[in-house]
Amino acid sequence: MSDAEIVVGADPTACTALAADRIAQVLSDAVAERGRADWATTGGSSSVGIYRRLADPAMAGTVPWTGVHVWWGDDRFVPRDHPLSNVKPFDDILLGIGQLEEGTADSATRGIEIPLDQVHPFPTSEAIGRALGAGWCANTLASSLRDAALETADGWPVFDLLLLGIGRDGHLLSVFPGSMAFDSPELGLAIPAPTHIEPHVERVTLNPAVIGAARTVLVVAFGSEKAPIIADILEGDRDPRELPARLAVRTRATWILDEAAAARLSR
Repeated sequence: MSDAEIVVGADPTACTALAADRIAQVLSDAVAERGRADWATTGGSSSVGIYRRLADPAMAGTVPWTGVHVWWGDDRFVPRDHPLSNVKPFDDILLGIGQLEEGTADSATRGIEIPLDQVHPFPTSEAIGRALGAGWCANTLASSLRDAALETADGWPVFDLLLLGIGRDGHLLSVFPGSMAFDSPELGLAIPAPTHIEPHVERVTLNPAVIGAARTVLVVAFGSEKAPIIADILEGDRDPRELPARLAVRTRATWILDEAAAARLSR
């Protein structure tokens, strides 16, 4: 077994609750220790349940959101309010403002109390609206990260928390098996639309090197269809270029799995 911490919940609901509790604790500790927390979040089905628990009034008030900055590790190159957007669930559930237009909001409909200038998505809507392309979109977020002057490790920004999901092919972020991202020195990257896995849309992503730099990595996965790849990731020895999720098998990483996803682990 890996050096990562493995936590198994009974079902997806239990997993999302465990993940939300862990996120709230990590963010609160970071703000208490350094006056600020930088969280790189994700999309996918797991984020919806996590956001719902974080938005619950009983929990929302326990996190010092005014000290939290939210980033995204990757996104589909679609408008922010598109159903495939990784940002839309955050807007709908945590911000509580539904179809949020970039840079605007009605404070009466807000969810958690986080300043909107501390929410930093990839600017996909602007890039698409102005026909600037995914490369411009990725580089713009990278510039915002550099301007934020986060602590760095080997030149990469250090997030207090990096939340990740795992694809059925073992990808994480938008870094697929054999991705050119492994050889790129750039922080923000445009990724061509994958042909082997849906949705077949162009992506933008942070360089996978940020996984090794993060103070805390949290991986959430559930469902029996992911059990074979999770066993390979956590108990195999394949190269990360072949199985990118191996990058998240490290110290200070926690994998939260439901019983179905953990079914093929040896222990």
